[in-house]
Amino acid sequence: QVQLVESGGGAVQPGGSLRLSCATSGLTFSIYAMSWYRQAPAKERELVARITSDGDTTNYADSVKGRFTISRDNALNTVYLQMNTLKPEDTAVYYCNAHHRVITWNYDYWGQGTQVTVSS
Repeated sequence: QVQLVESGGGAVQPGGSLRLSCATSGLTFSIYAMSWYRQAPAKERELVARITSDGDTTNYADSVKGRFTISRDNALNTVYLQMNTLKPEDTAVYYCNAHHRVITWNYDYWGQGTQVTVSS
């Protein structure tokens, strides 16, 4: 059974930092690209950051470039999202995603989400 469990969310003041973790089990973590998505109230889920299976390539939404850093530890089957200089507009539920494609078949797994609230 595949499980993705996010942790590290919480409430923080603007300008603060949080580090999210997503611990995985039940999958071959090292072959999956990992991503963080977020969904704010009344908004669609959006991609925040992605890292390739080998960790060599990362991509970020324009809104978080220079503030957020995605990383992974394949030995611990865990992906991280370091979030600095947080803004109120970063408030959302953050979801971890694992993605692997075999020819035309896509394997996608999601965590349950962790709430991040940025407010003074």
